[in-house]
Order: sequence, then structure tokens, then C-alpha cells
Amino acid sequence: MKINISGHHVDVTEAVRAHINEKFSKIASHFPSLISLDIILSKEHHKHQAEISTTYEGARLSVKGEDEVMYPAIANAAKKLDASLKHRKGQMKAKLHEKPVSTTPEIAHEIIQEMNLS
Repeated sequence: MKINISGHHVDVTEAVRAHINEKFSKIASHFPSLISLDIILSKEHHKHQAEISTTYEGARLSVKGEDEVMYPAIANAAKKLDASLKHRKGQMKAKLHEKPVSTTPEIAHEIIQEMNLS
């Protein structure tokens, strides 16, 4: 899985890159069809934000984590991304199963009326 990291008013150091790779290695193993992640790290109004966007099974997913410290913001975003990927995977599995068709049972008195009792 390819991880594209960019910073907005934040320097993306090697330590931050290593932390991000460590956090998202679990997600990469659970969702092997995930091709890439776009991560934008930013700092606005004394809050660090980590915004992650990706495409998984035809759906565009985007999550945002926020905290006063950068590492917990990345962890929040990773947790939200994991939850949304699991939700999308569940939706895909639900579509594979055919839903049962509801049939109305024939009412007994209608069957008796149709029968020729003479």
C-alpha cells in the first residue's frame, strides 16, 4: 500500500513518517485491496489535524482526526479509517447474500371457497 503524506503548516519528519507507517501497517494487512492512502497533516488554531482519504471497493472514504498533539490526531484518524473500512466491507458482504423474498401465504378460507365441495 502506498502512503502519500503531505503537510500544511507542519514539517513531515522521518519520525512522523515512521509513526504513520507503523499505524497503517495493520490496516494494510486487513484490507489488502487498499491501494493507497492520501494523508494531509495540518495545524490550525493550535490543533493538529490528520485528514485521510482513500478509495476502497469503489467508494471514496475520507476521515479526519483532531487533537492538540500530532500523534494522537494521527491515531484518531487511523481508528476512524479502520471503522469506516470495516463498515464498507460489511456493506460489500451484505450485497453478496441474496435477500429472502417475502411471499404471502394463502388464506385457508380462500382455499376452501375455491374447492368444489358439491
